[in-house]
Amino acid sequence: MSVANIAIIGVGVMGENLALNMESKNYSVVVFDKDTAKVDKFINGRAKEKRIQSASSLEDLALKLESPRKIMIMVPAGKPVDSLIDELIPVLTKGDIIIDGGNSHYPDTNRRTKYLEEKGLLYIGTGVSGGEEGALKGPSIMPGGSPKAWEHVKPILQDISAKVEGGVPCCDWVGENGAGHFVKMVHNGIEYGDMQLICEAYQIMKELLGLSYEEMYQIFKKWNEGELQSYLIEITRDILAFNEEDGTPLVGKILDKAGQKGTGKWTVIAALDLGAPLTLISEAVFARTLSSIKDERVSASKILSGPIPKFDGKKEEFIENLGKALYASKIISYAQGYVLLRNAAEEYGWNLNYGGIALMWRGGCIIRSAFLGKIKEAYDNNPALTNLLVDPFFKEKIESSQQGWRRVISESVLNGIWIPALTTALNYYDGFRNERLPANLLQAQRDYFGAHQYERTDKPRGEFYHTNWTGHGGDTASSTYTL
Repeated sequence: MSVANIAIIGVGVMGENLALNMESKNYSVVVFDKDTAKVDKFINGRAKEKRIQSASSLEDLALKLESPRKIMIMVPAGKPVDSLIDELIPVLTKGDIIIDGGNSHYPDTNRRTKYLEEKGLLYIGTGVSGGEEGALKGPSIMPGGSPKAWEHVKPILQDISAKVEGGVPCCDWVGENGAGHFVKMVHNGIEYGDMQLICEAYQIMKELLGLSYEEMYQIFKKWNEGELQSYLIEITRDILAFNEEDGTPLVGKILDKAGQKGTGKWTVIAALDLGAPLTLISEAVFARTLSSIKDERVSASKILSGPIPKFDGKKEEFIENLGKALYASKIISYAQGYVLLRNAAEEYGWNLNYGGIALMWRGGCIIRSAFLGKIKEAYDNNPALTNLLVDPFFKEKIESSQQGWRRVISESVLNGIWIPALTTALNYYDGFRNERLPANLLQAQRDYFGAHQYERTDKPRGEFYHTNWTGHGGDTASSTYTL
């Protein structure tokens, strides 16, 4: 019996592909799944004659691993992870490492890290992005958890990860406890935003400009050769060109009812908890929710009316402006995502490397794009950068895109085109660039009906006041406001 370098529990598509990826980088792997038929099929099929062996039980798996044992679990998030951890503990010894490579919620990873460290074991919660192809050829990997575990798993995880210019791996240590899964969660939230923005651009082309699928394909093809180059633009290009046997585009026959697995929702909830204005990703999540009530929308479409889209302008100029609107909105999405990361780092005491995170997202993952290189440069130049919008590069890009961005949104809104993400992106920008917002009136309202107090512009910050607005109330105030 040969001793393996690492084990994988969960022989689904991701587990299989990660095992094959590891073996191709000269690591020996042992696999286990409660569904023995899956294991047998894998061992006798894709893994045949490779340095991949099976285990008949968790005890057998433990015996086949070198010390410290490194076990990567690829099972559904939630209770299945907790159950598996409890089954593994009796067969492990001090210093052994469990790696959760699923989409676990970061509070669960916080809890599990503490739980296992108290038992003398080490835990890593890592985001793995890139889907089936990434798992096989090189994903983006975002590990966090027990710092002592990193030195033991670093060679394997960096070897199997995607590489960018100069062979730099899209994998590095993120931080303690749930930091890795938090970063993966934000990645997924940004993915929601990017996808929604692209879908709105598609809707504008289709409903307002009346373009054919071939024309839309050509536009996305051109965009993917410029500053909008990204994996999601690339696959959108390919989707628009995919025809069925009868020559008709498949995408036009797909039901407009979007699904989701929860990571976008988690991102929005985290933003609310941490006081981060994550408006674009929130709209992207709610857009999927609105799409899901398909039957209600069909009924409403027979009752409610709006303008009939009609475009009289120059299409080429409008399409150029649409590209600018998409790029500017993308900047907003990432700016908001990074604000959330900063708020989380402050709340949980994580020392996040923001440029490093951009590098981890630069290859292998779903949101990979040339754009991320500019984010890394921004944080390399100023690690204390509070918002991407004030970085010189992104400031110039927003300013050069702004006129076209506004024209696209105004024309679309006037014609009744549904573009929640594009519009909220511009609204965030207009709010963020304003020195004074109408929240002074809001604070007066809160003080009027609830005596919640307010600060004054002519007094030092931190001093709070209450006014007897009606003359009938008293001088007693409620608590001060909180974010």
